[in-house]
Amino acid sequence: MGENWSAKNPYMTKITENYILNGEGSRKETRHVVFELGDSGLDYKVGDALGVLAENPPHIVDEIIEAQGWDRDHAVTTHNGDRSLYDALKKDFEVHLANKKFVQSLAAKVVSSGMNISMSIVSRTRNQSSWTSSTDEQLPPSLQASVPSDDPSDQIAAITVDPKSIEDYLWTRDYVDIMREFDVKYSPEEFLDLADRLKPRLYSIASSHDAHPGYVELTVGIVRFEYNNRPRGGLCTQFMADEIDTSGAPIGVFMSPTKSFILPEDKDVDIIMVGPGTGIAPFRAFMEQRVFDGGKGKNWLFFGDQSSKTEFYYKDTIETWMDEGDLYRFTTAWSRDQEEKIYVQHRLKEHGAEVWEWFERGAYFYICGDKKYMAKDVHKALIDIAIEHGGMSEADATHFIEKTMMKEQKRYLRDVY
Repeated sequence: MGENWSAKNPYMTKITENYILNGEGSRKETRHVVFELGDSGLDYKVGDALGVLAENPPHIVDEIIEAQGWDRDHAVTTHNGDRSLYDALKKDFEVHLANKKFVQSLAAKVVSSGMNISMSIVSRTRNQSSWTSSTDEQLPPSLQASVPSDDPSDQIAAITVDPKSIEDYLWTRDYVDIMREFDVKYSPEEFLDLADRLKPRLYSIASSHDAHPGYVELTVGIVRFEYNNRPRGGLCTQFMADEIDTSGAPIGVFMSPTKSFILPEDKDVDIIMVGPGTGIAPFRAFMEQRVFDGGKGKNWLFFGDQSSKTEFYYKDTIETWMDEGDLYRFTTAWSRDQEEKIYVQHRLKEHGAEVWEWFERGAYFYICGDKKYMAKDVHKALIDIAIEHGGMSEADATHFIEKTMMKEQKRYLRDVY
C-alpha cells in the first residue's frame, strides 16, 4: 500500500482531466475530474470515496484581510504549524462560510464598541439551481421578517436567540458580509480561534481501478451562487473547477474505503442502481467493474435529472453498455422534459412489478445521491412496491425493506449525502 495517506497526510497529486459534462444551456455545472495516482501506491475498489483537500477562494481570503485591515504576512501558529496569516486563512480554516461561534461572538464585540448601526436585511433569494445538485427545488429557510431595532446589540440578541435564527441569518452571509454589516474588528488570533478547521470533502468514486489503472475519477456538481453581488459556492468544487483545473498545481487526496456500499461477491447476481444527477458516479464505477469482471448478473440503471438535452451525463458510455448488452435495462426520469415533473421514484413504481421480480430473484438494490428528498422518496416507493406487488401489509412491507433487505440480507445499500 505504500505510505499511509490520510486527511492529515494526503498524497499530493495533480488533476489530468477536468471537463464539463452538461450540454449547452444547462443551469448546472457538473464535471468529470480525473486524478493521477502516480507512485502513491493508492488503490481503491468501486463504492469507495476519495477525500480531497481544498483551499478557500483567493478573493474571499483577500476580502477578509481587507475588511479587518490585517497584514497578510502576519505570523500565526495553527494546527498545521507556523505560517503567514494569508496561508492560514487560505489553507487551514473554512472561511468561505461563516459559523455559529462567530455570530455568537458578535454580542461582546458590538456591545463593547458602543456603536449604533442599522442593519438592513437584503433580499433573500439564493440561486438554488446550483445550491443543490440533486433536487430541482429547495427553498431556503425564511429569515425573520423584521429586525427588532436599530440598536446593534438588540439585533444580535435577536439573531442569536436560538440555533434556528442563527442558521437563518447565516444562510445568506459569510464572514465578509457580517464584518461589513456590523463593522466589527478582531485580531487575527481571535478570528482563527473562532473559525472552523478546514475539513476534506469526500466524493463517491466514479471509476473502476481495473478500467483506469493509475487514475481515480469523480463526477462532481460544482456549487456556485451569488449573494450581495459577490460570487460564492462550494469550497472544494470551486477549488477543483477554478483554481486547480488542469494546471498541474498540487492537490491533496486520500482514499476513504467503504465497508458496505459494495458489489455482490457473486458476479451472477442482478443489481438495480438508482443514481439521479451526480448520484450516477458510483454506478459508472459499478458498471465498469461488472463489465471487467464479466459475470452473468444483469444490470438495471435508473438515472435522471432536469433534461436529457443538458444533463445526460456519460451518454455515449451508457449507450455503448446498452449496445453491448452490459446494461440490461436503462430507465430515465427527466423532470423537465414534459409538463409534469417525473423523478426516479415515479419510474421505480411504474416498473414495480419487474422490480419486485428482481427482488424475489435476489437482486441487490443500490441508491446514491440526495438524502433529504430523493432517498426518502425512493425508500417509500420500495415499500409501496412490496405492498402492491408482494401482496404485503404496510407493516410487513416496511419490515421486509428496512429489516430483511437492508439489515439481514444487506442487499439494499445506500450512499447518500
